[in-house]
Amino acid sequence: MKKLILSAAILLGGLSSQAATIEVTNTVAPLVKFQDEYKEVDAVPAAIKTALDNAYPGVKLEKAYVNDKKEYKIEIIVRETKSIVYTDAQGNILKK
Repeated sequence: MKKLILSAAILLGGLSSQAATIEVTNTVAPLVKFQDEYKEVDAVPAAIKTALDNAYPGVKLEKAYVNDKKEYKIEIIVRETKSIVYTDAQGNILKK
């Protein structure tokens, strides 16, 4: 019986000596919407609509933005997937 109690005491003592306090710091980056100097517009040129229809069949235009260089940032939905496409005024898709 002594051996059983002694074994239990050693086992519990060994487990408690390995316990350590872990300090967890929670760093949260603030969410900032940055439009890259784009301003929202209500309508886009027909050339852009045609180019998007040809490139992405079944595309839905959600929002459109334009900058000073007449480059368009267009939020689209294709097959229930949201994406952002950059184009120029002639409908050429830009790589950004």
